[in-house]
Amino acid sequence: MVNINTVYTTVLYILNKEQRGYVTPAEFNSLASQVQEEIFNSYFPDGNQLNRYNQNNQQNDTEFFNMFKDSAYKLFPFERNANFLYNNAATVEGWNLNTADTGTIYKLGEITSTYNTTNPQYDSITQLTSFSDFSKITRSKLTAPTVQYPLCIITRKANRQLLIKVSPQPNALNVNCIFKPTPPVWAFTTGSVGQYIYNAGNSTNFELDTSEQTNLVIGILKYCGIIINDPTIIQTASAEAQEVQANEKS
Repeated sequence: MVNINTVYTTVLYILNKEQRGYVTPAEFNSLASQVQEEIFNSYFPDGNQLNRYNQNNQQNDTEFFNMFKDSAYKLFPFERNANFLYNNAATVEGWNLNTADTGTIYKLGEITSTYNTTNPQYDSITQLTSFSDFSKITRSKLTAPTVQYPLCIITRKANRQLLIKVSPQPNALNVNCIFKPTPPVWAFTTGSVGQYIYNAGNSTNFELDTSEQTNLVIGILKYCGIIINDPTIIQTASAEAQEVQANEKS
């Protein structure tokens, strides 16, 4: 994780050193959340690009210098096996994410259906398909899903909550997921003269890897330039960001 107070004080130091204005905690929190999301979203196209080196046998496989592994490592904190519970309500029948499992799902990975009333028990990898294919396959006696080869579709309820329907109906459903990072928050109390005092207990740090601290500072500074209407900051931060990205991918 990256300490949010370290990032905020660094951003303020750079802005104040050049006497280019001030960013309030509310503004900073909004920018911090936006930049964290941008960096997080970049892992997927970057990983896809770096994987081409593996396919062409051009990857450096020396320990600590494999760029594809480094990129995948940054996603590990957001990957976990999510537990889904069955909801048999007629209007929303299907599997919902357990409310005890907090967070917002970004991507679904391997889906496993467990059938424990059979002998032997099956923990079957479940194929995800489209609505039209699901309807055709489940209605055919020749292609109907089985406990060994189940089939599922994904939809959403009225409240936009993820809903998974599986055929045949399993006893348990577990899904390997990538969850979105929690929005960072720089919390504070107000001092005797109106100053902002950092409150670590109510703050939320960035969930990104510590190697992303520089990218976070640069990204936030870029948006700060827009807020305080200083194109110099935008240009400098953008140039620095491009240099960092070039070094990471070269």
